[in-house]
Amino acid sequence: MTSPDLTTRDFQRILLIKLSAVGDVLHTIPVLNKLRKRYPAARIDWLTAPEIAELLRHHPGISNVIEFARGEWSEPWRLRPFANTGRLAANLRATRYDLVIDMHGQFRTAVFTLATGAPVRIGFDRPRVQVWAASERELPQAARRHAWQGARELSWLAYTHHIRLPTLEVHAVDRYLSIGPMLGLDAGAADFSFPIPPAAHTRVASLLSQHGVADRARGPIVIAPGTVWETKAWRQEGFAEVARHFMSLGFAVVLAGSPREHALCAQIAGDAPGAINLAGETSLTELVALVDRASLCVTNDSGPMHLAVARGRPVVSIFGPTDPIWIGPYGRLDAVLQSKIPCAPCYFRTLARCPHQHACMRDITSAAVIARAQGLLDAAGLARVASQAFM
Repeated sequence: MTSPDLTTRDFQRILLIKLSAVGDVLHTIPVLNKLRKRYPAARIDWLTAPEIAELLRHHPGISNVIEFARGEWSEPWRLRPFANTGRLAANLRATRYDLVIDMHGQFRTAVFTLATGAPVRIGFDRPRVQVWAASERELPQAARRHAWQGARELSWLAYTHHIRLPTLEVHAVDRYLSIGPMLGLDAGAADFSFPIPPAAHTRVASLLSQHGVADRARGPIVIAPGTVWETKAWRQEGFAEVARHFMSLGFAVVLAGSPREHALCAQIAGDAPGAINLAGETSLTELVALVDRASLCVTNDSGPMHLAVARGRPVVSIFGPTDPIWIGPYGRLDAVLQSKIPCAPCYFRTLARCPHQHACMRDITSAAVIARAQGLLDAAGLARVASQAFM
């Protein structure tokens, strides 16, 4: 079967695979929305990690959210992960999918893709050296070595059809949407829309009310300082200075993140008295509800940054080891702050691997972050109003 044949096929059982993380899943939602538009009567399931399932479960375009508990594999010597994975693979095969789209592209997702027995299995092509030739930029060798270059871990062998990219110089969202011509999806703009339950908004309203924020004329400044990669983290003192500045203008400042980021946010709140630490107190959908209320978000390259973009909120993002063209706030490159030093992007995850003492993040000043944030608020007509209302 050749790719042109797929544009006329009326697929009835579709499995979309993207396990994590928050940003990657958000980047895949436009594909889901276009699939639902193209196949309105189809069963469309999504295979993901349990910690992300909450974000997808309320989407009307998804028939079923299937969870793969990959965290169980931290103890692979036990029988349970093998038994649960085997059971999941059997259930996937029993569903008789006729189309599987693996947007994750790793060995484990390739195994599930093959296990379905679907006649059409789509994923990205293997890494090819020639795609770098299409870039006009002179990228550091570290970026070429560690950044995304195609399907990994031989996963491309599981696919009947490959998404081939002429260049890697595109954002992840556009990379995922490049499946569109293969299936005859509409070529319109990326649609990030997804619903969250009303209970999430109610819970966030209650949390803010407890801290005296609910009656503010403007939404809070939401600061999300956490990140999984050590090298993506901007300095704690910088976030505290940003928080103090906006509180001086009468904005409420809310620190947000996962439970593991509570201690970091507590330290920032200690350096910025009056900032509200909600890290670890919100579920994923409640974090979305908080972002929905924000006048502006300040983040590293992280999931909350992508949430702000998906929900149409202003955001300032501090970048160092990663590349904003590939993975920045989609369509918002003016929201990115980076020092543009020659060794970046490097895609090193740990500080121990950085030979430059984290210069890419260290050189970004709090004054620069504040100035960029002020500009976005001024453009939205929020900074002046907030200052008059609360000073």
